[in-house]
Amino acid sequence: MRYSDDIIEDVRMKNDIVDVISQYVKLTRKGNSYYGLCPFHNEKSPSFSVTPSKQMYYCFGCGAGGNVYTFIMEYENYSFGEALSYLASRAGVELPKIEYSREAKEKSERRAALLQINKTAAQFYYAQLRRENGRPGWDYLTGRGLSEETIRKFGLGYSDQYSNSLYRYLKSKNYSDELLRESGLFNVDERRGMYDKFWNRVIFPIMDVNSRVVGFGGRVMGDGKPKYLNSPETQIFDKSRNLYGLHAARSSRKNYLILCEGYMDVISMHQAGFTNAVASLGTSLTSGHASLLKRYTNEVLLLYDSDDAGVRAAVRAIPILRDAGLTSRVVNLKPCKDPDEFIKSLGAEAFEERLAQAEDSLMFRVSIAEGEFSMEDPQGRNRFFDRCASILLEMKDELERNLYIDAIVKKYGRQYGIGQEDLKKRVNTLAMSGMPAQDRVQPRTEKPAKKARESAGVKAQKLMLTWMVNYPGVFDAAERYLRPEDFVEPLYRTVAGMLFEQKAGGQVNPAKLLNAFTDSEEQKEVASLFNASIPLETSQEQSRAFADTLLRIKEDSLSERNRTWDPADMAALEGIVQAKKELEELKRQRQQLQVSFEQI
Repeated sequence: MRYSDDIIEDVRMKNDIVDVISQYVKLTRKGNSYYGLCPFHNEKSPSFSVTPSKQMYYCFGCGAGGNVYTFIMEYENYSFGEALSYLASRAGVELPKIEYSREAKEKSERRAALLQINKTAAQFYYAQLRRENGRPGWDYLTGRGLSEETIRKFGLGYSDQYSNSLYRYLKSKNYSDELLRESGLFNVDERRGMYDKFWNRVIFPIMDVNSRVVGFGGRVMGDGKPKYLNSPETQIFDKSRNLYGLHAARSSRKNYLILCEGYMDVISMHQAGFTNAVASLGTSLTSGHASLLKRYTNEVLLLYDSDDAGVRAAVRAIPILRDAGLTSRVVNLKPCKDPDEFIKSLGAEAFEERLAQAEDSLMFRVSIAEGEFSMEDPQGRNRFFDRCASILLEMKDELERNLYIDAIVKKYGRQYGIGQEDLKKRVNTLAMSGMPAQDRVQPRTEKPAKKARESAGVKAQKLMLTWMVNYPGVFDAAERYLRPEDFVEPLYRTVAGMLFEQKAGGQVNPAKLLNAFTDSEEQKEVASLFNASIPLETSQEQSRAFADTLLRIKEDSLSERNRTWDPADMAALEGIVQAKKELEELKRQRQQLQVSFEQI
C-alpha cells in the first residue's frame, strides 16, 4: 500500500527541512539559505545548502540533494516508507493503518516479538555484567583495555555459569517455549529440555543498521569450546547480510569503511577513534555483505589478521567487493597480528599511517601470487604470469586493465624479463582458451560519455528548470515558448511537465514535486535540476543567457523530432516544418526576449 499524495505532502509540510537537518548538521544562515558541512562526504569548507523557500537541500560538492524525505532516507538509510513513518511520528501525524493479509500480519507480529525478545535478552546480559557473578566478564573486557563508555556503547554483557538464567528470566516475561525456541537463544534436548545457548561467556549483541538487536555472539571464559559462538540464523538474523558494528560505522564521516575479522577488532578500533570499522559475523565475506557495504561507501579497506588465514580471507574478499562495484585496498598490520594488538603496541597515530599506506587490492593479490611460485625457475615464473593474466581478466574495462598491466610490468618486468606486450598477449591468449564465455575479455564498448550528460544542451535544460523554479518572471516568459516535450532528456521532460502542471495550479513547489520520486538516486538527480547556475550580474547578461538557453532547448527539441520522425507520418512532418519556422522567428526576435530574474 502506498499512502496518498495528500498524506505524503501533509507530513512533508509539517517537517520544516531546516529544523530536521539541524538535528544532524550544524547550519549557519547566509542570505536566504543555510550552510553547513555536508554529512554525505568529507569537506573542510561548507558546501551543503538548505533553502527554506524551496524546502530542499543541495551539496555543491558531492551533488547530494532533495527534500526532507530524501535527507532522512540517505542519512538514516531508510526506505521511503520508513522515512515517512519517522517524519509522521516526529510531526505527530497519525498515518492510516495498512491492512495486511492474515499471513503477513502474523509474520510481522512474530518478527516484532523476536526483536523484543532479543532486546530483552540484551538488557539482561548487560545487567549481568555489572553484578558480582559477572566479574569474570568485566575483568576480561577491562583487561582487554575497554572503557566503561565503550562497553556501554556496544551494549556488551555477560552470561553466567548457570545454563538456565536467561530462560527463567524470559519465561517470567510470559514468552512461550515455541517463540523462545525460534529466537535461537536456546538449545533443546530430551534430557535437559530447553536451556541457554550462551553461558559462561562475554556477550556481544549484534545489531542491524537500525540498531535493533538481531542476534548475539559469545566469547567463552576460560578454555571451553567453541571459543566464539554465534546465534543461528533466524527470521530476523541472516549472517550473510549483517555486519557487526555497521549500526555505528554508517554515520562515520570517513569516506571509506574498514572491514576486519572479529568483534574485538571492531570495538577496539572504535574506541581508538576509527569509528568506520565493521566485521563479518563468523563467516567469510559474502555478496550480501558486499551489497550492504555498497549502500554506505565506494571504498573498503581490508584489515584481516596478518597470518595465512587472514591473507587467504583478504584474497577471497577482493573479487567479491569488486563485483559489488567497490574499490578495495589491503592494510599491512605486520609485525602485529590484528588491529587490536597494533593499536595497543604502536598507537593510533601509527595505525592511521598504516591505513594511509594500504596497498591496491589487485597488486596485493599479485604480490601474494608471487610467493606461491618458485620464481627462480622459468616454469614458476610462467605460472606466476598466468595467474597475473587470470586476475587481469576479471576486469571488464580495457583502460583499467591496461593500467594494471603497466603497473605489474613496472614492478616485475625487469626482474623477470617480461614486457607489456608479453603480458597483454598472455591475457588475450588466456581469454580465448578454455575460459567461460562470460569471463573472456569483452570487446571495448562505448559507454555513454560522461560529457554527453554535461553537454551544452543538457546544461541548458538544467538551467531553464532551475530558473523556472526560482524566478517567476522567467517561468512566465518560458511558458510562452516552451512545452514539456521540448526537454529532450526523459527525466527532465517529466519534471518539466510536473512544473507546468504546478504553475497551472497556482503554485510552483519543487519539494512537493520530489514526493513523486521514491528512489533516493532519482531524487538526487531531480534535485540537481533545481541547482544549476552560471554567473549573471547584469539584467542584460540575464536576458542574453535566457535567450541562448531557450534557443538551445528549442534547437535540440527540433533535432530530436527530426531524428525520431516517421516518414509515413505527414502530420508530424507538418509539425516539424512549423516548429522550424517558429524557431527562425524566435531567433530574429531574440533581442526582445527580456526577462525578470527577480528572486522569489
